[in-house]
Amino acid sequence: MKQNNLYTKDELELFESLENSIDNNTYKPMPKEELKEAKKLYQQVAENTIKKITKKRALNIRVYEEDIESIKALALEKGLPYQTLLSSIIHQVATKQISI
Repeated sequence: MKQNNLYTKDELELFESLENSIDNNTYKPMPKEELKEAKKLYQQVAENTIKKITKKRALNIRVYEEDIESIKALALEKGLPYQTLLSSIIHQVATKQISI
């Protein structure tokens, strides 16, 4: 096997192991029906994950009128609707991208 600086030693060992398995006829591909079922399962998992992370709920909060006007002005400067700006800030706090 050629020396390659793109891969770690462990990755190169894994590649070599796979190549040896294929060369020695010990590698058996997954049967088509089993592969089809596995593909369906992983597609469903991906869809469920996307639905979960993109699902939104309404939130009602009381905010001082002066703060709303300031937020609207800031959103206008950023070229965003103010509710989108607020949602973005809440998301960043929730995911610890910014701290309070």
